[in-house]
Amino acid sequence: MAMTQEFSPAEFGAAWHKFIEFVNSQAPPPEPPPPPLTDRVAAFLGGDPSQMAIVKESFPERDLPNIQIAFDRFLTGLDRSAEQIGYLTEHDHPGFNLSTILTRRQWMAIGEGPVQYRSVELANGERMQCMERGLYLIRDGDTRLAVLIHATEGFYGGQGVTVEILCPWSERAEAVLAEIRGLAHTHNVYRGHLLTLSGGDSIQFRELPTIEREAIILPPSLLQNIERNTLGFIAQAERLRAARRHMKRGLLFHGLPGTGKTLTVMYLLSQMKGRTVILLTGRIMGLITQACQLARALAPSAVVLEDVDLIAQERESESTTGPLLFELLNEMDGLSEDTDVLFLLSSNRPDLLEPALAARPGRIDQAIEFPLPDADCRRRLLELYGKGLALRVDDMDDMVRRTEGASSAFIRELLRKAALIAADQTPGSADAPLVADSHLREALQAIVYEGGQLTQKLLGVAPGALQNFR
Repeated sequence: MAMTQEFSPAEFGAAWHKFIEFVNSQAPPPEPPPPPLTDRVAAFLGGDPSQMAIVKESFPERDLPNIQIAFDRFLTGLDRSAEQIGYLTEHDHPGFNLSTILTRRQWMAIGEGPVQYRSVELANGERMQCMERGLYLIRDGDTRLAVLIHATEGFYGGQGVTVEILCPWSERAEAVLAEIRGLAHTHNVYRGHLLTLSGGDSIQFRELPTIEREAIILPPSLLQNIERNTLGFIAQAERLRAARRHMKRGLLFHGLPGTGKTLTVMYLLSQMKGRTVILLTGRIMGLITQACQLARALAPSAVVLEDVDLIAQERESESTTGPLLFELLNEMDGLSEDTDVLFLLSSNRPDLLEPALAARPGRIDQAIEFPLPDADCRRRLLELYGKGLALRVDDMDDMVRRTEGASSAFIRELLRKAALIAADQTPGSADAPLVADSHLREALQAIVYEGGQLTQKLLGVAPGALQNFR
């Protein structure tokens, strides 16, 4: 559109300039930039931070939720309140601390930013949001404190949580830190749960199915002895402690594979209500030291090491597991006798165990052998694993005789294979498989002959057994 002579470009520019000036005059004045974080903390504390005391403590990375709970509970105290602020830094590093924040060097100035949280998994699938980087500005009556929470995860291999408290009076800072430490211990989220350790310092919560006592098929006297040395000891712990009996105990369950060691351990654990249990298996056996430290901190507790012969072989052997053996022995020796920690160890090869582990008092208090099931136990096992099936066995005595020398695991597999054979003979049926004598005999023959010696060994069959079962 052509510009008219009544409104020249110069006039338009002048009018636009006046319009912009008018708009700017109506806008509120810009707020001054926020003070540096150093000045913010100093103003809150009411003094020069460089003249105040800083107390510091480092916690394992796994204690992040415990620290969060400790501060949450601390701040519920009478006449206590807090403001949370975050910080921004261009160059983070493991040595970051309150002194870094309070420095007045321009190139290290730390600005305010959002508080950083980490979502941590708890028991029963619950989660907790935990401050992993931020500050509390705490009013505790007439006292003011600045608290730094700084988690370092993966920095040059370092992991942990640092808590620093800045206060005009070092005695008060020490007292607050001690209170936080006590609250974190008292309300530890791991206490009373079944735990496993993984790489680094992380902990996973585990759940085991409830195992009823009727599912443990052992000679009655043997089961009573096991319960007396575990559940009975726990039930009488206070009386025994008052009588100055040592509380640290070590039990070794040994026997052929499939004789019920693992199932019995699971049954015992399901009955240990309120006791922290640390389970070590497979690769995580390398975390023995961490597990024992955790067991000591969360006592009363139990440490379970299955297949301990994998790490506790004779020193003279060519095994590379020596360092783990020394860790285990040192940790068991390092616990004082009044520490209520129960070690439950299991082994299929007790002959390979290091004599120092099995023979020295204070490490293993009792070794308990799990035998192959006798005739009465084999009958009970056939009935137990036959539940859910239409079991129509005319001559149970004959099957009890045929399975002499077989383990509990073998009999369980026998019933599973017999059910499969019976189901194959009635395709299309929705009913429970009807298992008769013929199915059991066919299943027995399939395991013994088709599976070979290796299958029998894996299922815990006694050497030379089941060779003349017909």
